[in-house]
Amino acid sequence: MARSFGFLVAQVLRGFAFACAIAGSLGIAAIVCIISTSVVMRKLGTPLHVTEEVVGLLLSVSLLLALPMITLRSQHVRVALLVNAAGGVWLRAFKVLAILLSLVFFGWLMLEIVPWFEFAFDRNLKTQTSRLLLYPWMAVMPVTIMLTMAILLARLFGILPEEQDEERPGFTDQSETTT
Repeated sequence: MARSFGFLVAQVLRGFAFACAIAGSLGIAAIVCIISTSVVMRKLGTPLHVTEEVVGLLLSVSLLLALPMITLRSQHVRVALLVNAAGGVWLRAFKVLAILLSLVFFGWLMLEIVPWFEFAFDRNLKTQTSRLLLYPWMAVMPVTIMLTMAILLARLFGILPEEQDEERPGFTDQSETTT
């Protein structure tokens, strides 16, 4: 049985988002290991001097790697007041508007990222203490932003189905608590 092009695109986007999420999780685990090692080494009298830089880079990269999965699952920040109050056509309009605004924001961010990355690449910029090259860490940003934009476009064109929202209380919701 042949699968549709849209289904294959959705599977590829889900796979890449999952791979990024796993890599981000490994980055967070590495942060915990580095900080733990640094604390033990400091108690032994020989602290690690590169901890702050490496942890900062890992944190930035880990947060960026989580972005595609968060977008895929629609677990990002939203204005709950509007989402909970809207229904039917308005809810769909708000979702489309949110996707379009996100695409504009990430598109603008991509325009800013490219010269910034080229600057670091051309000059082989390195961190101050550990002398790590910055551009490999910086390369994560355009990759994850492009993947996030692809997920948003797939959602906009109906290739990726919308995640089912959990039931959220609205203005007219009857509370289970009694007075």
